Amino acid sequence: MRGQTASELPGRALGKFKSIKNHRKITLFWIYVFLIPSLAIFLLFYLMPILTVLITSFTEWDGFNTPKFIGLDNYIKLFKSSVFLESLRNLLGWSIIAATVHVGYGVLVAFILFRKPFGWKITQTVFMIPNVISVAAWAMIYKYFFRNDIGILNTFLRIFNPNIQINWFFEAPYAFWAITLTWVFYAVVVTLIVMGDMMAIPQSVHEAAIVDGANSWQMTWRIHLPLCRNAIGTGVIASVTARIAMYESIFLTTNGAGNTMNIPVILVRSVMDSNYGYANTNAVIMLIVGILSLWIVNKAFRMNERIY
Repeated sequence: MRGQTASELPGRALGKFKSIKNHRKITLFWIYVFLIPSLAIFLLFYLMPILTVLITSFTEWDGFNTPKFIGLDNYIKLFKSSVFLESLRNLLGWSIIAATVHVGYGVLVAFILFRKPFGWKITQTVFMIPNVISVAAWAMIYKYFFRNDIGILNTFLRIFNPNIQINWFFEAPYAFWAITLTWVFYAVVVTLIVMGDMMAIPQSVHEAAIVDGANSWQMTWRIHLPLCRNAIGTGVIASVTARIAMYESIFLTTNGAGNTMNIPVILVRSVMDSNYGYANTNAVIMLIVGILSLWIVNKAFRMNERIY
């Protein structure tokens, strides 16, 4: 540069390098400063409770006295329990229904609304409104609907058979399907996830498909479904994990009667009996089932692979 000797140039370059290096150090420092609160919250409210649940699942603990280590006794007792095995069968059944019927219904509604047919705004509103109502409220509505004495369903069936007496929520196998109906057609979360992904598909992809002569069915099957793979997988995860943690609808309707027992109900009953060690054993099983479900869905939908 003009007015500078050759000996001054390396010094200026070195100074500029040091300035950039100091700036990076300051930036990294503030990044760590802002991460500390999040890490503290994660450790305090997520990691520590999980570790506490895991450790105390190997103990006999009433929540007040010092936990007494009993090894695998809680797990042995759990897997020998016919009630727990029943809850696993129910969980498997509900998970399959959630991953197929529940998610499939949500995806179907998303595809229909995405096309914006006649009256789609009214349809969207009607579809969304029931999902604003709480799970507890829906459970009570369905409990009245399925009542044996004055329930709407039995009243209708008595038109054809006056002697019919079915306790839909307390007799197997009706109770399982009655519980299923309280959630299976409320798939707004799946619909919103898939619609959001469909709207993110580049317009150029649709234009190229039209130029190639693709019809409506081909675009849905060959373009929308493959490109929404991750969104559908996310919907499956959300639906299955909701079934793992399902409690309110069962507690307010059958409370586990009619072969509708599930793990959260067993967990809450154990807590009410001050058997926290056994309750935490159920919680560990729920965690393992959740992680296993997440892994299976990730593999099935190849969610770690880029789509476009």
